[in-house]
Amino acid sequence: MGTNGKESLIVLDGVTKVFVTDEVETHALSGIQLDLKKGEYLSIAGPSGCGKSTLLAILGLLDTPSDGTYTLNNRPVSGLKLSERARIRNREIGFIFQAFNLIGDLTVYENVELPLTYRGMGSAERKKRVQEALERVGMSHRMKHYPSQLSGGQQQRVAVARALGGDPAILLADEPTGNLDSANGEAVMNLLKDLHRNGATICMVTHDPRYAQFADRTIRMFDGRIVEESVEASRN
Repeated sequence: MGTNGKESLIVLDGVTKVFVTDEVETHALSGIQLDLKKGEYLSIAGPSGCGKSTLLAILGLLDTPSDGTYTLNNRPVSGLKLSERARIRNREIGFIFQAFNLIGDLTVYENVELPLTYRGMGSAERKKRVQEALERVGMSHRMKHYPSQLSGGQQQRVAVARALGGDPAILLADEPTGNLDSANGEAVMNLLKDLHRNGATICMVTHDPRYAQFADRTIRMFDGRIVEESVEASRN
């Protein structure tokens, strides 16, 4: 179990998401209850279309629930203004996407630095954070390269560094190995495991059962609901 007594970072209570198109209502999420502790590694599994990505978008403040409450660090985020949501997203949440989402005409260094410039952070502090983040993912030697000069696995490492640079409260990873072959996928998963060992809170969406096992706890979704929860018995 291992999370007993730890402080809650994220609490979802009765979160529902309904999309309405042409008079048709789609219930993407129905009554989600979730309590994610600080320092926990959670994986969200389930078939395509079950609501995993919708849930992650709500956790990342990219979307809002139709009903229910979302509390981040003891603060309700449901009623916040767009500008405040953007500020929290930039400071509290690190995103890792399946498609890497690096900017092609920026170097590795500039890609990792970009989110920090939005904070108005001084250049010396930015430089220190970027270099530390690239060291943590083993990509310092490529900081002057462009994304097109890197392999997929290297690009995903840079994307992880970009997420880490802001020292977020949580890393949200959406199918982070989806575009990688198995060797690179394994390397990225081992990197996330190391970050978790060093205290990172991670929430990862994956459809790959091998990778779900890297987490402390897995919730399985089906048709917009959490249908099962399992805790990894052995953590290596």
